[in-house]
Amino acid sequence: MADQRLNKLAKLLVNYSTQVKPGDFVFVSCDEVATPWMVEVVKEAVKAGAHVETSLSSQEVSEIKLKYSTEEQLLAENTLFKTMLDKADVWLSAWGNRNTKTNSRIAADKLKLSSKGAASWRKIYSEKMGNGSLRWCGTQFPTYADAQEASMSLSDYEDFVYGAGLLNAQDPVSEWKRISAEQERWVKYLDTKSGLQFISEGTDIKVNTTGRKWINCDGRANFPDGEIFTSPVEDGVDGVITFSFPGIYMGKEIEGIVLEVKSGKVVNATAAKGEDLLKSLLETDEGACRFGEVAIGTNYGIKNFTRNMLFDEKIGGTVHLAIGDSMPEAGGLNRSTLHWDMLCDMRNGGKIYADGELFYENGSFIEGILEKYNL
Repeated sequence: MADQRLNKLAKLLVNYSTQVKPGDFVFVSCDEVATPWMVEVVKEAVKAGAHVETSLSSQEVSEIKLKYSTEEQLLAENTLFKTMLDKADVWLSAWGNRNTKTNSRIAADKLKLSSKGAASWRKIYSEKMGNGSLRWCGTQFPTYADAQEASMSLSDYEDFVYGAGLLNAQDPVSEWKRISAEQERWVKYLDTKSGLQFISEGTDIKVNTTGRKWINCDGRANFPDGEIFTSPVEDGVDGVITFSFPGIYMGKEIEGIVLEVKSGKVVNATAAKGEDLLKSLLETDEGACRFGEVAIGTNYGIKNFTRNMLFDEKIGGTVHLAIGDSMPEAGGLNRSTLHWDMLCDMRNGGKIYADGELFYENGSFIEGILEKYNL
């Protein structure tokens, strides 16, 4: 019998997150390990009147392709995803692994080439998300491998995943609407500012956000959610940032990441572990050494690092920056086949200033700031 929380998740994704309506073309994709999730989502999308197409991937097949493909083969466009995303009104996807270490022995240059090979469908995705013609939402299906990565039993991990999405609530949609309203006040505050400064241990970095729009992440394009983000001005990031947690890329960990940035470009990058992969990723393409996102995590129900950025980037009391592709909906212009988030803990003395005004300290927004602006 399917977990009732899984059915609640499917209903929320279809009816709240992407608001599927009759006649929509809905593309549903996941790894074969997440088939129970696909069954529930397809059922709800069909009941909503959509035309549904599906794609099941396989870690085993992906590993074989990475191991034995030539450079030409890795750079070839993914015809299936390009065709589906070109046609889709809605894309629903789920992450889930049988083995989180599948790519641990794949050469860094092959991972980089594979990322480049996603350029054709990534371009369509970015453009359609930017102009509003695609509604996408990605989520997590709990698996043994992902539970092990998070140092939890499967049952505990299921409780964590569904709890982070407030699926234990009698009416999860109402809860997410409440969160949306709270976050929107901070979005309106930050939309009036032109620059931020982040200060924490090993970090002092300034980010120009002039003319950019802050986005309220309330469960519509990522689930579970809980963050506000924007895309910085492409040449407007300066300083040094030390990332508190390992960066995870295609199952590989890069620890102790420190980036020095001048005029938006990473000019020096070091890591205690995985430095070669870090530098290789920064050389993926012209846009990979610049930033596509700056964000503040607001989900205080997520407290611990799980090596899964879907959850980790939402941890209340953290911020994250992503190198590579930016968000057109936020006004971002940087283009890259890479979009890779890295996380910085602000809960122990961290501060964020907006145009010189301290509005965030020790991992929390400062009470009273919004009232000054009648927000």
